[in-house]
Amino acid sequence: MRNQTRKNGRLCPVASRCALGLLGLCVLIAMPAMGQNWGSPVWSDEFTGPLGTPINSSNWTYDTGILSVNDEVEYYCAPSTATGGCQTTNPNAYLDGNGHLIIQAIALNPNPSTTPYSGSWTSARLKTEGLQTFQYGRVESMMSLPVGPGIWPAFWALGTNIDGANAVGWPACGESDYMENVPLNPGGLGPTVIASTLHGTQSSGGDYGLGGRYTFSSSDVTSMHAYGAIWSPYMVQFYVDSPTNVFFVGTASDMKSGQTWAFEHPFFLLLNLAIGGVGSWPGPTDATTPSPAIMTVDYVRIYKAAAVQAPTFGNPPSITVTAGATTGNSSSFSLGDAAGSGRVYLACSTNAPKATCQLTTNDPLDAYTVDFTSGTSGTVTVSVATTANAMLPPVAWRWRMPNWGSALAVIIACALLAALFRPVRRARWAPAVGTGLFLLVALLLGCSGGGSSTTPPPSGGTTPGSYTITVNAYTVSGNGANPDASTPIPLTVN
Repeated sequence: MRNQTRKNGRLCPVASRCALGLLGLCVLIAMPAMGQNWGSPVWSDEFTGPLGTPINSSNWTYDTGILSVNDEVEYYCAPSTATGGCQTTNPNAYLDGNGHLIIQAIALNPNPSTTPYSGSWTSARLKTEGLQTFQYGRVESMMSLPVGPGIWPAFWALGTNIDGANAVGWPACGESDYMENVPLNPGGLGPTVIASTLHGTQSSGGDYGLGGRYTFSSSDVTSMHAYGAIWSPYMVQFYVDSPTNVFFVGTASDMKSGQTWAFEHPFFLLLNLAIGGVGSWPGPTDATTPSPAIMTVDYVRIYKAAAVQAPTFGNPPSITVTAGATTGNSSSFSLGDAAGSGRVYLACSTNAPKATCQLTTNDPLDAYTVDFTSGTSGTVTVSVATTANAMLPPVAWRWRMPNWGSALAVIIACALLAALFRPVRRARWAPAVGTGLFLLVALLLGCSGGGSSTTPPPSGGTTPGSYTITVNAYTVSGNGANPDASTPIPLTVN
């Protein structure tokens, strides 16, 4: 869309016009544009060229054959493949001469098998693996999709570490599904709904799926639509038709126990049209499934975000809490940024021992983000969970070996006293003196050899003291190595 300046045709005095012009110039100088700006694509394929022009081999390569995944039935063909029913004179992927990539799935006979991995259909699966990779930015493709039983088109990405010398395989490499569509029965989508999903590994085995669905209100997938995502450190935002039309957000903080965030390394893109068999997500084909089923791709583009203004924190109030307390342990504050700077991901940590922090926001799409697409402020609440200290039982009395040095000194003292009192040992008060000396010896021996009952201080939980909770913010233009902004929250544990 071109920028336009509207004029109302009204005349104003020269002085007024000059004053307004100078004021506007000052505002422009003082307030540079800090909103999210994607500019031109850093990489794209517009699929231009006459009919029969080869697909750009510096951008795309092909998976071929029966991949034996997901109970599918197709045999994937490259334009040059002449096996498995593929036809070089009627390729499954080609340029139509009107600026589009065509991916077509073709049944090999009027009654194709629905047995998984039967190769009863041919289709194409294009990928940029080993040719074009990207990490962070905005990725988008405009396309129209076929619909029918068994049909499964997708636009997605895989981590480059799925293969190679340092391969981790799938799902540890990570998978980002920007768009998938399958029939309503049994897949649960239908022609007006698409799904977007993040896949990664979990300690219990297999993969997790963190995703959402988008429903068209006045059209369906057979019309041209843009499907894309804004990928930034610790956050992926999925959208349809416009990067401002985000419908699902996944973040590293959304990972459950045992799940791993797998989106901190380069990825490559894939475009494919799968055909399901019995037991697959889209279900098997039937007599109503179109052949050929045609997926039309207008373009694929990758953008990088221009630098945006870092958010500004309010003044988070400090937190004072008794170890183990469940009330009075939170702090709420505002977060501000320029309108149009996009969504910001937030995370917190604390140096208090045996303590954790939890962060929530008022963003309706994700509790760990604040959206500055149109607004300029958001609310953040940080709470801390500390571990209570347990009261230890009193230390019981225990007998210890007497201090024989002290005892010997007492005995010698008693002998000296006895010698001194020999002249009066027959006196009436002599027994009292003897009894007193005996008790003195017993007391000294008891103090040196026993222990009294004491109660130790509480322990085992969060140690009382002064600590810090740190809140970090990551924008769409950051690289994740360091937060774009951060703030400390003083924490006192009693």
